[in-house]
Amino acid sequence: MNAEQTASPQELTLLEISLPSAMEMCRLGLATMIDIRQSFEIELKGAIPDAVHIPMFEVKVMLGHTLTEDEQDILDAGQPKDVDAKGFFTMINQLHHGRDHLLLCICNSGRRSVTAAELLRSLGYPKALSVAGGFQAWKKLRAAQ
Repeated sequence: MNAEQTASPQELTLLEISLPSAMEMCRLGLATMIDIRQSFEIELKGAIPDAVHIPMFEVKVMLGHTLTEDEQDILDAGQPKDVDAKGFFTMINQLHHGRDHLLLCICNSGRRSVTAAELLRSLGYPKALSVAGGFQAWKKLRAAQ
């Protein structure tokens, strides 16, 4: 699936995990939440405790992928960080293979994280999933508690 395609409902079922399930997997030490939002989004809206921050658009650029116009606009809205390949793969390998963790990608609303999970799967990380509803769902759940 490329950046212009959207996941079918069947593909979403295979790529998504509910927020309560994701939080429980993290609590049990079986998964790591990866916040793929840009740094300015986290600064504006808040961070998710214990989530690892890996900005997806910088990773796509590092890997030589072409960003869509919308992705480039979001990247340009902040101050992009240079993501080096060695650091990225060392971190992902340590989480995925070293700890045998699920990689739970989370963005603002749950749309970009599907693309991030698909990207990680295409790079050989089959335990990558997208957290349905994203940060907005997390914030709503935290407010209800």
